[in-house]
Amino acid sequence: MTDRSGQVGSGHVGEVRRAAVLGSPIAHSLSPVLHRAAYAAMGLDGWRYDAVECGEDGLARLLDGLGPEWAGLSLTMPLKRVALKLADSVSELAERVGGANTLVFRDGRRHADNTDVHGIVTALAEAGLGSPGSALVLGGGATAASALAALAALGLDAAVLAVRDPGRASQAAEVGERCGLAVRVVTLDRVADHLPAGLVVSTLPGRAADAFAGPVAASGAALFDVVYAPWPTALAAAVERAGGTVVGGFEMLLHQAVRQVELMTGRDEVPVAAMREAGEAELARRAATAGG
Repeated sequence: MTDRSGQVGSGHVGEVRRAAVLGSPIAHSLSPVLHRAAYAAMGLDGWRYDAVECGEDGLARLLDGLGPEWAGLSLTMPLKRVALKLADSVSELAERVGGANTLVFRDGRRHADNTDVHGIVTALAEAGLGSPGSALVLGGGATAASALAALAALGLDAAVLAVRDPGRASQAAEVGERCGLAVRVVTLDRVADHLPAGLVVSTLPGRAADAFAGPVAASGAALFDVVYAPWPTALAAAVERAGGTVVGGFEMLLHQAVRQVELMTGRDEVPVAAMREAGEAELARRAATAGG
């Protein structure tokens, strides 16, 4: 069952509506900063956006308790897959990727969508990486699946997926193949064998990609690293020093949030610059706090 519009209401000034980001853990989510900045710049004084701690077992109960003032929800881990089962309709993209990071409420129904792919595509295109030619993806989780779908949307017909355990990468590889990519799965210790590549996408958490900084930088590849804090990662810093193009995870987060605001408010004049400024300021504040 598909529904690609996901629009709710007109988002008029003064209209009382609610939205939130759900997940576990959720305390450090940047989504409230981004969405609230959009509401402020759009003059949506009656709109409110919160962060709510919620695990898989609690999502159904939470959804059942929402009132008509709710416009939508942003979803992070571990809710992206279970959300598909609790929605009344699912976008074609969310079905293909196997996960929804967005629930939009309209006419008493729940509509699931995926804006992560949009976020990746837009971030890469803005950086001049809209036609990467070839790609090597590090990591095999849900974000890697969205990255493979994004690469397919950018016109690639093949990609290499490097993972620690090939047995756990089947879902991501299947997503790529459903999107039209020929996906070759290799182990992370063979990364150097698959360089150079036009674009390296790291979906590895924290410092897990540090070991690949030297080979990736030396290869001349562009980099998209989904980490946004702390930034830059060792991998991103190495590629920057080598003169390569680097796109950070904040740009993906920003543009997926822009699309969520569009879906939840029904308006397309979303203030990207105001959202970027607010997000960057918050990341700088957190970095200063952590460093102090």
